[in-house]
Amino acid sequence: MTPREAHTLAVQRGKDLIEVVPNAVPPVCKIMDFGKFKYEIQKKEKLQKKHQHVSQLKELRFHPNTDTHDFEFKTKHAIQFLEDGDKVKATVIFKGREVAYKEQGEELLNRLTERLSGISKVDQPLKMEGRFMVIIFTPDKSGSKQKSEKTKQE
Repeated sequence: MTPREAHTLAVQRGKDLIEVVPNAVPPVCKIMDFGKFKYEIQKKEKLQKKHQHVSQLKELRFHPNTDTHDFEFKTKHAIQFLEDGDKVKATVIFKGREVAYKEQGEELLNRLTERLSGISKVDQPLKMEGRFMVIIFTPDKSGSKQKSEKTKQE
């Protein structure tokens, strides 16, 4: 129908003529109360915002002489953070003369990279920042889906 006919029909019903899809050919319009329409849009936006996950940066701190049990414990936490969709920053802290043992810190972070290779990818490669050796991991969407499917099968 023509826009003029639609407008007169809306006025007769005591409602508003609302253009829903302006880019369509011909444009799509609805006859309804404008206040109700705004309320529904607001409600949809609020629901989308509620289901949105904001990615956080979680940090794990190690020392060059971190024991195997502590390493395993922190690796489990890293895996959990990555599965939740958060980024993980692994830091090796060198105190005093420990800076001389950079190889131990590098080896520790390389082991962590191997353990997390299935569910993450390296966002920022290994680098020294003063007395800290840092690497950042991001969740790998394809790897985490494979892992979740694997756990469902078991």
